[in-house]
Amino acid sequence: MELRQLQYFLTVVEEANFTRAAARLHVAQPGVSAQIRRMERELGQPLLDRSGRRVTTTEAGEAVLPYARAALAAVEGIRQTVDEFTGLVRGRVTIGVVSGAATEEYDLAPLLADFHDEHPQVEISLTEDTSARMLTALRRGELDLAVVGVTDDDFLPGTSLQVVIDTPLVAAMTPQDPLLQPAGRTALPLAELAGRALVSLPRGTGIRGVLERACRQAGFQPRIAFEAAAPSRLTRFAARGLGVAVLPEIPPEEAAALGLRTLPLTSPRLSGRIALAWPTDGPTTPAAKALLARMRKALPPVEPASRD
Repeated sequence: MELRQLQYFLTVVEEANFTRAAARLHVAQPGVSAQIRRMERELGQPLLDRSGRRVTTTEAGEAVLPYARAALAAVEGIRQTVDEFTGLVRGRVTIGVVSGAATEEYDLAPLLADFHDEHPQVEISLTEDTSARMLTALRRGELDLAVVGVTDDDFLPGTSLQVVIDTPLVAAMTPQDPLLQPAGRTALPLAELAGRALVSLPRGTGIRGVLERACRQAGFQPRIAFEAAAPSRLTRFAARGLGVAVLPEIPPEEAAALGLRTLPLTSPRLSGRIALAWPTDGPTTPAAKALLARMRKALPPVEPASRD
């Protein structure tokens, strides 16, 4: 019996189809069928039921399945152990990134490009989603690492965090907005946003979580009129008078160029926090461990901003 036959068998079971399995394995479909039939002749039992529209396991095939998985996992474990001893890193790393996390200061593209240059055998898969969904995927083992938005009160069992961005949140509005009165105002108490149409990041993002929690504590429900996944889109909505945008602090001159004025939110002072997240027990593969070490060094932790 060959490891290749076990791999073909598992792939057909997972795809429930010989043609899809062959495409996933990048081999010809007749070759997959031939290898599995050879394995069945050697064992003296059919492992797959080919009579229906979906290929399923026979009773014998179902009994063989856990042993096939264990054998392939053992071989992969041997490869990883040898790779660690030789310093060779290969494999696949899956990373999740919340929209807006890749800023000029924390641009992930050069970091990932440099890592790929040093470890060309590592395949890097990058996805973008809300923080809530990515943290769930991280706990399920569907992601190795994630760059997510978090709140002060987030309790994330099984997950370790390194906060890399902690930026005050501001309210952005048109220069004619009554919230800017009296003239010369330098801050905006959160309670003054009660009843106002707000422009915010989507539910499930760290900043949205910070806003909703603070508003509840202040005794009101925020009225979200528009949502956008990128802070730059929030500013465009606010500049057209569609609502007051709540977003990370931007320089006054940049806000003015967009046709906006900003005021820091106070009582309480809010901030948007971006963190590098990984399983508390650590990534399971040498490739993910190496990338985590690189990212922790490139994205140093920051001290929390004042919440007064």
